[in-house]
Amino acid sequence: MGGKVDPTLLGVLVALYLSIIVYLAYYSWKRTRTAEDFMVAGRGMRSFIMALSYGATFISTSAIIGFGGIAAMWGMSLLWLTFLNIFVGILIAFAIFGKRTRKIGKNLKALTFPELLAKRFQSRFIQGFSALVIFLFISAYTSIVLIGGARFVEESLAITYNTALALIAVIVVLYVLFGGLRAVMYTDALQAGIMFVGMLLLLIATYSALGGFISAHESLTELYEKPDVQEKISQLKKFFPPGFSGWTSMPESGSVLWYILITTIILGVGIGVLAQPQLAVRFMTAKDNRALNRGVLVGGIFILMMTGVAFTVGPLSNAYFYEKYGKLSIEMTADEPSKYNWDKIMPIFINDIMPTWFVYLFMLTLIAAAMSTVDSLFHVQGTSLGRDFYRAVMNGDEEKSFLLSRVGVVVGVVFAIILAYKLPPNIIAIATAFWFGLCASTFLPAFVAALYWKRATKQGVIAGMLTGFFTSMFWYVFVHKKEAAALGICEALFGKTTLLGMPWMFIDPLIVALPLAALVTVVVSLATKPMSEEHIKRCFE
Repeated sequence: MGGKVDPTLLGVLVALYLSIIVYLAYYSWKRTRTAEDFMVAGRGMRSFIMALSYGATFISTSAIIGFGGIAAMWGMSLLWLTFLNIFVGILIAFAIFGKRTRKIGKNLKALTFPELLAKRFQSRFIQGFSALVIFLFISAYTSIVLIGGARFVEESLAITYNTALALIAVIVVLYVLFGGLRAVMYTDALQAGIMFVGMLLLLIATYSALGGFISAHESLTELYEKPDVQEKISQLKKFFPPGFSGWTSMPESGSVLWYILITTIILGVGIGVLAQPQLAVRFMTAKDNRALNRGVLVGGIFILMMTGVAFTVGPLSNAYFYEKYGKLSIEMTADEPSKYNWDKIMPIFINDIMPTWFVYLFMLTLIAAAMSTVDSLFHVQGTSLGRDFYRAVMNGDEEKSFLLSRVGVVVGVVFAIILAYKLPPNIIAIATAFWFGLCASTFLPAFVAALYWKRATKQGVIAGMLTGFFTSMFWYVFVHKKEAAALGICEALFGKTTLLGMPWMFIDPLIVALPLAALVTVVVSLATKPMSEEHIKRCFE
C-alpha cells in the first residue's frame, strides 16, 4: 500500500461498519433492563451467536498480530497451539466445562465467574480475591490487544500509533457501557464473520503470491539452508534463541527455544484458555445444552481459520520478503536491529502483499478482533469491580453495583491505554501468555473442583488459589528470566538475574504453579470438613 490512503473507499467501509455496530449497541441497550441482562445477556443466547462470540473473544489481535509475528520468527511449530486451541479451548471447554458451568451458574443464580466460584464454595473471600486479581491484572492482556489493533491501523492509514490506539479504545467503551454483554455478543458475532472472511482471503493471497501450496512450503524449507540466511540468523540471536532449526520444523528438543515455545507459548496459552473469566461467562449465556453442543462445530471451524491461517502465513512471510527484498520478516520492521519489532511483521506483510481494498477490509478485521476481545475484557473488569467486589465484599446495593460496573469499564480503559503506551516492543504474545498462565494457575483447580468435585471445600479452594497465584508471582520475579531480568528485584536482592539456572529460567510459571495449586486444593479439601449435602444438592441438581 506504501502509505497511500483512499479516503473515499475508507470512509464508505468504516461508515458501513460503524453503522451496524451502533445499531447492534442500540438494539441491545433497548433490551438491557436488569443485572442479568447486563451480566449474562438474559441467559438466552442461541448456539450460533454464543459460539461466534466465544471464538471472537478467544481470538484477538494477540493471536493474529502478536502470535502471527512469533510464528514468523519461530515457524509453523506454533500450529500445535492451534491444535490445543481447538481440542482444549473448544471441545473440552464446551463439552466438559460448558454444560456444568451453565447448570451450576443457573442453579446458584451466578452472574459472573468470581460469583460462580464464590456461591459454589460459599465464600465472599473467593469472590473478592478473584475480582481483585481480574481487575488488577487483566489490563496487561487488554492493553496488548489494543496494541495489536493500533499497530495495524498505524501501518494501514499512516497515522500515529497514539491516534489509532485512542480511536479503538473509544469505540469499544461506548457500546460496552450501554449494551452490556448482549451488545458485546451481538457485535462479536458480526466481527467474527468479518474476521473469518478476512483471514480466508489472506490465506489465498499468500499462497497465490508464492506460487501455490507446495511451492510456498518448499521455498520456506529451503530458505533456512541458504548461507546468507544462516548468517542473518546468527547475527539476530535476540530473535532466534538457541534451538531454532527452521520455519518448517520443531526446535531442537531441550533447547532454550524449545522450553519457551512448549511451556509458555503452547501450554501456557493452550491450557490457560479454560480458566479465562471472559470466556467462562459465555457458557452462562447459553439458552440450553443443545446450544453448547452445536457451538463446538462453529467454534472449532472459526478457531482453525483464525489461528491456523495466522500461524501459517506468519512463517511464509519470510519466503515472500526474502524473494522480493532479500530480507527476513523481522528485518522489514525497522532500519536497524535495535528497533526490530515482531509485532509489526503481520501489518507490514499484509500492507505489502494486498491491494488497498483488502487492506481496509483486513483493517476492519483487526479492529473487529481487537474489539471483540477488548469489549469482553472491559465487561469482565467492570463487573469484577461492581458486582464481585463492591456488591459481594462491600455489601453494596444492587443499583449502585450496576453503576459501578460501568465505572469499572472506564477505569479499565484508562489502565489499558496507559499500559499500551508504556509497554515495550515485541510484547503482545508474552503478555498474552502471562495472563493466560496466571488465570490457569489461580483459577483452574478451583474451577474444576467447582464443577466436578463435590468433596472440595472452601478452605481447599482458597488455599489452592493463593498457592497458584503467589507461586506464579514468585516465579516471575525470581526465576523466569524474561520477567526477572526486566524487574531487577532478584538482581538487587541476591546479586544474580534468576535464582535457578537452565532449564528452569526458561520454563513458564504455569508448569510449576498449576500442579502445585491442584495438589494443595486436594490435600486441604480432604483435611477439612465437607460442605453440607443440602448445598451440594442445590448446586448440582
